[in-house]
Amino acid sequence: MQTSQAETPAPADKKSKAKRPIIDCDIHQISGLEEIKPYLPRHYRELVEAYGPAYPGGMHFNGGVGGRMADAYPEEGGRAGSDLALMQRQHLDRYNVAYGILTGEGYGIQATINYDYAAATCSAINDYTIEHWLSRDSRLRGSVMIPKQEPRLAAKEIDRVGGRADMVQVIVCNGATLPYGNRYYDPIYEACVRHNLPFTIHVGLEGEGINSPPTGAGYVTNYIETRCARPSTMAAHLASFIFEGVFERFPTLRVVLQEAGVLWLAPLLWKMDQEWKGLRVQTPWVRKRPSEYFREHVRVTTQPIDETPNRAIFDSLLDSIHADETLMYCSDYPHWDYDSPKQALPKLADGLADRVYYDNAAELYGLPPREKEAEG
Repeated sequence: MQTSQAETPAPADKKSKAKRPIIDCDIHQISGLEEIKPYLPRHYRELVEAYGPAYPGGMHFNGGVGGRMADAYPEEGGRAGSDLALMQRQHLDRYNVAYGILTGEGYGIQATINYDYAAATCSAINDYTIEHWLSRDSRLRGSVMIPKQEPRLAAKEIDRVGGRADMVQVIVCNGATLPYGNRYYDPIYEACVRHNLPFTIHVGLEGEGINSPPTGAGYVTNYIETRCARPSTMAAHLASFIFEGVFERFPTLRVVLQEAGVLWLAPLLWKMDQEWKGLRVQTPWVRKRPSEYFREHVRVTTQPIDETPNRAIFDSLLDSIHADETLMYCSDYPHWDYDSPKQALPKLADGLADRVYYDNAAELYGLPPREKEAEG
């Protein structure tokens, strides 16, 4: 389900995906060291100038050109995802993106053992994003980058910028030292609830830095192995949220699972429901079937959508995860496996397409309803 920005869109009718307003839940703007360095405290600026950023990660070869679309690099130089005007031409304007959720690039800082440096860097990333991206295009919304390895400092950063109307979620990488349902992370969820912000888990940094190995069997060699293992890590986080009782402790918390695929969730939900029936005596605080917690509290983004042997299987699995309530479109722009709205999914019924491409995200992030947006 991949595309190149070099393609020329075909003419579309009124109901085409290209014409309906879209909310894209995963756009990666560059917030690298050179961009954020002016926002760091002086002593950290001096350290990174002398020794580099010291971010974990980057062990595996990626696809595309440096992991990015070849045509997403600005002609005048610079990195893919660093040029707002190019992003507007290639993606926002071209596909009628009414709102785009920026998800950043700085997840490596969430895998370092230096907590204070992580906190300072996350603050710099957030300040840079607010000044250089959110202030320049009213369609864009930001994600609060946090030092999730130190929840008290993470909560402090959420409180610092999470009250802004243009910050719509908290974001962390999939790689972690503990599953995210562990009560160690409760200060983060308390802050999310205070500011009514979803907690988004984006793939990446599995097995890097201080994070746990990327698989139950240990470390892997190739990037393709990492990609294949990511759903299992995300599944462990989801099971942890449910069976550790996070949604009972924080009944208004919402969680987003981002960029780990989609359809694997159906058999996982069946499995969790089955095991809960026989073992619920061990977790009496889990008052409902796991699939009910998922439907109420969890959302999942489309990219990279799984390809099935036939359409019947695809539709059945979408039904099993209540896609009309839980699934949200994302492009992953400008990464090498970018999914344009025209090619991200098979043709969906208009009602389901409206939910996936706009309504579900609008409801989660508190954005204007599609009808009003279209009228505007």
